[in-house]
Amino acid sequence: MKSRTLTRITAMTLFAGAITLFAALAQSPPVAQADAAAKGVAFITFDVPGSTCLPPFPACTTSVAINDAGEITGYYADANAALHGFLRAPDGTFTKFDVPGSTCPSFSSVCTQPAGINDAGAITGFYCDAIMCHGFLRHRNGTFTTFDPLGSLATGPASINDSGAITGYYCDAITCHGFLRDRHGTFTTFDPPGSISTGPAGINEAGEITGTYVDASFVQHSFLRDRDGTLTTFDPPGSISSQAKGINDAGAITGTSSDAITTHGFLRDRHGTFTTFDEPGFTVTSPVGINAAGAITGDNQNASAIHGFLRDRDGDFTTFDPPGSIETLPLGINPDGEITGWYIDASFLGHGFLRTKHGRGKR
Repeated sequence: MKSRTLTRITAMTLFAGAITLFAALAQSPPVAQADAAAKGVAFITFDVPGSTCLPPFPACTTSVAINDAGEITGYYADANAALHGFLRAPDGTFTKFDVPGSTCPSFSSVCTQPAGINDAGAITGFYCDAIMCHGFLRHRNGTFTTFDPLGSLATGPASINDSGAITGYYCDAITCHGFLRDRHGTFTTFDPPGSISTGPAGINEAGEITGTYVDASFVQHSFLRDRDGTLTTFDPPGSISSQAKGINDAGAITGTSSDAITTHGFLRDRHGTFTTFDEPGFTVTSPVGINAAGAITGDNQNASAIHGFLRDRDGDFTTFDPPGSIETLPLGINPDGEITGWYIDASFLGHGFLRTKHGRGKR
């Protein structure tokens, strides 16, 4: 594979093609909203000023991560459906940004696509130039540091912790590998035993990393990388494959596990004990993140719709949808239980949302 074969491919799309990790979401007809009027909860829906929604590419505004202060990062589409980064402050003001040197000349191309934000307000993600995609770190003052592990032809950061350590994947001429970039910019690359392609998803304050790898039979499994570099691979009991999505500072991991019939959520505690779960009334449960209190968010599906959910540390579920949503995709949760993500309206256009508590700041 030559580097120019990677031209203008987003890092997310590249990794999906390399290991078939990201399944396409099922199309769902309009349905009545789930009960989202939980006591003490409010929704704020938003679009980045100047963003454009197009039915063939509905991601007008996609929120991907939220920190403890309520700062949200994500990406928005311009009139050419090309993607750019944004930061939404707790007072609702937006800062739009692109990494210097990024280009997005064609329909549905990527200039800048954030993936995570820490409590210091530092943002990581990837950007694309005229040839390939690279990792970036946007510092709180708005300056950028760009990076690639040695040998990378495409770099896709996934998460950043409060110490400034970043994890993600990079692809060489053969396959994709995991990386850890410490706060000083030093790289460590890794693959779990038996992996032919590795995709880290989350990192906690201790530097523990979780994610997914693919074995030689093209089956997906989960892994935990301890701060000392020890790699542990796992699947919940009874599953034939799994995808770890997030890890909190207590070392608890959440993600999805698949059996011969459907997909379930799982929680793996620090000691390796598993709890698998499904919200009653839904056929597919897909967690995406877990906070310090053990609250988990994600989406669940039935025959007609996709909704957001919050599972508290006691295992109780709350199903929710922002006003006007026919399909809800949470992507991030902070320590206070505030959730961000995106939703699709009745015109099949996508917008950002924040699920927050009444009276919390100027959210």
